[in-house]
Amino acid sequence: MTFAVCGVSSAAEDHGTAEQATAMVKKAIAHFKANGKDKALADFNDPSNKQFHDRDLYVIAFDMEGTMLASANTKLVGKPLMDFKDGDGKLVTKEMLQVAKTKGSGWVEYRWPNPITKLLDQKTTYIEKVDNYLLGVGIYKK
Repeated sequence: MTFAVCGVSSAAEDHGTAEQATAMVKKAIAHFKANGKDKALADFNDPSNKQFHDRDLYVIAFDMEGTMLASANTKLVGKPLMDFKDGDGKLVTKEMLQVAKTKGSGWVEYRWPNPITKLLDQKTTYIEKVDNYLLGVGIYKK
């Protein structure tokens, strides 16, 4: 019985929470403002930087034209993703930018490959606009 409880607890610890995602965005914004765009993006893109990469939590960044500037998937960095669609055909980047431009912050839901399981999972990402950029951190729904 104790083993099962520990197993559930450790599985839950493998995934970030909404509160942790929001806190990481706030930390990323403070880092961006204190250190400038270039240093911040380099740190966001460095998987060994545990401030901005924790389990399945990681910072993403876009400019307001939809170019990805930071991601755990470094193959996407520098790519224009305005017309990118998720597994359900949803225009994810466009929706994130719309939320940033109209509300300044919020949550966006979509399907995205999980870097831990490698499966296409439901994800929700908290985003905030900072200057002319969007920073976000998402959580995979269980």
